[in-house]
Parts: sequence; structure tokens; C-alpha cells
Amino acid sequence: MYKILLLDDEQNVLLALQRSLKSVAKEMEMTMELFNSPQEAIKRLSNTAFDFIISDYHMPGMNGIQFLSIAKEMQPHAIRLMLSASAEFKTILGAINDAEVFRYIAKPWNQDELLETIQLAATRRQQIMEDQTLADELRLQRGVITPQEHELKRLEETEPGITKVKWGPDGSVLLD
Repeated sequence: MYKILLLDDEQNVLLALQRSLKSVAKEMEMTMELFNSPQEAIKRLSNTAFDFIISDYHMPGMNGIQFLSIAKEMQPHAIRLMLSASAEFKTILGAINDAEVFRYIAKPWNQDELLETIQLAATRRQQIMEDQTLADELRLQRGVITPQEHELKRLEETEPGITKVKWGPDGSVLLD
């Protein structure tokens, strides 16, 4: 099951993107969460793991490169994609260099190309996760990390924030 985060400040674009992805979402067992605000999307990234993150470039307050750069720090193994009507070379280069975007999707998108891009992203995501699992197992075998560290890392990747505890001044556990 894949989780995808869609971010665009225009609600009609979000809904069109959701409709465009419906067929592949059923086929790939994908759930989608839609956001109009980068700040709300960042809050969600802090407590939910996503496999794919698709962001528009032009948004008020924060552009897509800035958002995807934050997303990269929060969830480095998520596949990031940029959606934009802009064909400026600087925009595309910034998305690739700063946010390590996997693919750039032009607006208006071609349905077949969009679905193919999502399938390629799924293949890339599987490869990243398999590589990460093998690397962690090797580190565990070599004693570079302890079994506890290995499990904490696995938990944090599947449920971001689960291993972090907020303590009160009196030693109590604080809940949000």
C-alpha cells in the first residue's frame, strides 16, 4: 500500500490530479491526501510516512522547491515530484538540485505520462527501500548499529515521530 501527498494551492488542480490518479491508485493500492497549504502538509509529514510527495511550484508563502526541500529533510526516502506550468530552466534545475526531485510534471499533464511517472516512482521507491533494508541489515551484522537502533530506525521510517518523547519540566510525558 502506497501513501501519496498532493499539494497545490488551487483546489480544482488538486481534485483534477486526484481524478487523474484514481485508476493507478486502485491498481497500486494507493491512498491520497490532499493539501492546499504547505504548512498543513508539513504538519502531516511530521507524523505520517508518505511514499510519494507531489507539490506544485507556484504557491503563496512557500514555493514547491522550498516545500520539497523540507519534505526531503523530514522523509528522505519519499519520492518527490514537482508539478508546474513553468518551463523555466532555473525552476527545474532548482527542483532537481535542492529538493532532489525524481520527476518534473508539466501542467497541464498528459494522463498517460502522469501514470507512467507514478509507476516509475513506485519502482524507484521499492528499490530505495530494498537498498535501505539491505544496508541496515549489513550494519546490524557488522555491529555498526545495535538491534535496538535498527528497530528504532525502522519504527521512525514507518511512523515518523513515534520514537520521540516530549518531557515536561517535572519529568512527565507531554501529549499533544
